[in-house]
Amino acid sequence: MRSPFLHDWLFAHAERRPEAPAVATPSMRVTYGELAGRVRALAGHLAARGVRPGDRVVLALPNLPATVAAGLAVNALGATTVEVNREWSPEILGRILAQTRTRHALVWGRDARTWGGLCRSHPLERLWVVHPGAPPAALLDALGGTPATWVIEDGRVDPAEGAAPPPPSPALSPDQPALVLYTSGSTGQPRGVVQTFRNVDANSRSIVQYLELGESDRALLILPLYYCYGRSVLQTHLLAGGSMFLDGRFAFPRVVLEAMTGEGCTGFAGVPLTFEIIRRQVDVASMRFPTLRYLTQAGGAMAPDTVAWVRNAFQPARLFVMYGQTEATARLAYLPPERGEEKLGSMGVAIPGVELRVVDDGGRELATGETGHLVARGDNVTLGYLDEPEETAAILHDGWLWTGDLASRDADGFFFHRGRSKEILKVGGHRVSPIEIEHAVARHPDVAEAAVVGVQDALMGELPVAFVVPRPGASPTEDDLRRFCREHLPAYQVPVRFTFVDALPRNESGKLLRAELARRTGP
Repeated sequence: MRSPFLHDWLFAHAERRPEAPAVATPSMRVTYGELAGRVRALAGHLAARGVRPGDRVVLALPNLPATVAAGLAVNALGATTVEVNREWSPEILGRILAQTRTRHALVWGRDARTWGGLCRSHPLERLWVVHPGAPPAALLDALGGTPATWVIEDGRVDPAEGAAPPPPSPALSPDQPALVLYTSGSTGQPRGVVQTFRNVDANSRSIVQYLELGESDRALLILPLYYCYGRSVLQTHLLAGGSMFLDGRFAFPRVVLEAMTGEGCTGFAGVPLTFEIIRRQVDVASMRFPTLRYLTQAGGAMAPDTVAWVRNAFQPARLFVMYGQTEATARLAYLPPERGEEKLGSMGVAIPGVELRVVDDGGRELATGETGHLVARGDNVTLGYLDEPEETAAILHDGWLWTGDLASRDADGFFFHRGRSKEILKVGGHRVSPIEIEHAVARHPDVAEAAVVGVQDALMGELPVAFVVPRPGASPTEDDLRRFCREHLPAYQVPVRFTFVDALPRNESGKLLRAELARRTGP
């Protein structure tokens, strides 16, 4: 299947295997044939109400079959899907509406009041409201008079709207935008990353190749579809003809793991926090996962101790530690499971079709073992940020994506993450990676998680301070941790202060908010 277009992947599988499972939740199931029919019907309704090739259509929805159908319907019209977090503030959503100049949006019925307010300041031609049943009058009133069409959670359009035939397929180019995914917004200013059909196709084929995905694979997905990691799980399984079980119940992690077994899932994706929560709250040894073939972890560096625990707890399923970013359409590197113990702490090697280098400030490739800027090149690299030429120019140089991360490469070609270039501490002339200190602190048996930031110091320039989440029932002291760190770190890397907290601040994608921790250290 060589088409680079996501909707073509769906239609091809629907024609060949219409009864095969495509997407499900705890309350509904949709086959490939049903999903294809709903995508065509929704595309007809979108086109009949003014969506044209090249338009940008906002999706602000939870993980549902309707969300999958909506994104594919938008793409089938040659329009661009703009995925946003429906829980962002009205101020952020308003900025996104203004930047994308969208005229249409698909929104969750429970957010009617928010969108009614937004439509007063950013008038839209029409809203498609996803709701379990016909929306009550109060919901429609909350929209403030904006014309609305009802869509059922499984992707069907309100029958009262009448059938709208799908329009002829437009001529599409692989290099036109398929998606705009907004970064997680840890700075409070999310940026829209433009991903073309070529970007999505290249990254999906690469991931399918190294995970060896096929029609029998079924992923349990708890990650949101507006997050590039969650979105890549959808895309790879659409390409491979596999299926997904969307589960929003991770507040009860054991329930999710039980569903993994009950649904016959072969794959599970999580960020470091996902696996830390499972480790703390679930007795995994009491459970069995007979169909689980692999797990993937991305979204930040996971402590080596946790990596080792996941490998042991879920064996014989294989753990793929991965690295990437939204600007690379999700993925840049992976650690082959058979090299996991030997290369513990590594982000792995470049995925198929991607070239990675470690370079100095001028772009000159550095020798083995030296730490420098990690840059990447491949068909999965974004065209840039939406309508932000200066920010785009800052990350793209001569065809290379400057990731903003620091890394080193060993003699076998495996890469090791050494921190964000803006987060590296300068302690008494030494360049210090917070991640290196965090991993050392987290090896203490009483520590569940640790995060390190710098504080200004007149003599040393900066000094490291640590925020520590103790393991349940443990009560480590500052003296305990300081002695432990002196045994495992150079003196200048030992934190000058340890602050114990119940949890580390994270954004909705599970990424650590270092800026928030830095604010807690005081002026």
